[in-house]
Amino acid sequence: MSGHRPSVQGATGPAEELIAVLREEGVRDRRVLDAFRRVRREQFVPLAYVLHAYEDRPIPIARDQVTTQPSLVARMVEALRLTGGERVLEVGTGLGFQAAILAALAGEVYSVERFPELAEQASRNLALARMEQVTVIIGDGTLGLPEHAPFDAIVVAAAAPEVPSPLVDQLVDGGRLVHPLGPGGNEMVIAFRKEGGELTEESRLVPAYFVPLVGRYGLPEG
Repeated sequence: MSGHRPSVQGATGPAEELIAVLREEGVRDRRVLDAFRRVRREQFVPLAYVLHAYEDRPIPIARDQVTTQPSLVARMVEALRLTGGERVLEVGTGLGFQAAILAALAGEVYSVERFPELAEQASRNLALARMEQVTVIIGDGTLGLPEHAPFDAIVVAAAAPEVPSPLVDQLVDGGRLVHPLGPGGNEMVIAFRKEGGELTEESRLVPAYFVPLVGRYGLPEG
């Protein structure tokens, strides 16, 4: 994960400065870049961090969690190769920013968050941003959402040693899944494609640091 760059020559305004950083980090999908222009990140951070919303760095939130660094969100979402009509599953809602980016790129987004207070805040943030196509559900993200499956794409914002099997089962054949793999704190973000019922590694995106993916098919709490 790259750190914050305080200014980028030629950019105008904080959102465009962030877009310039995303380009420097290798993000090329114009739809992804446009989504970052359309979604106002200050609506998805704690009030105390509003002035830092467009810095390319994680922001601490409740329950010892952090938001995902914007450039990392962009890299992960870009790897899903969304075209506009997909049903997407997100594991780890946080305060809803990545869900909002996904909503700007896909047809329908379901997001699972294990902490009720974060899920409730994310729902409020998304409602204020008029992202009606996002549904936030409190639960164990490692179980996926079988009642809403199958999904065309899945993105996981927490780390585990391997991809939870329910997520693989709920991904359509030909669909893509992006997941940080590792013990929690030292991961490689990997993009997979499902072919013949099995995940095939498509690319290794970037080393990163994520909170652990806690759940029945993830890591134990604590």
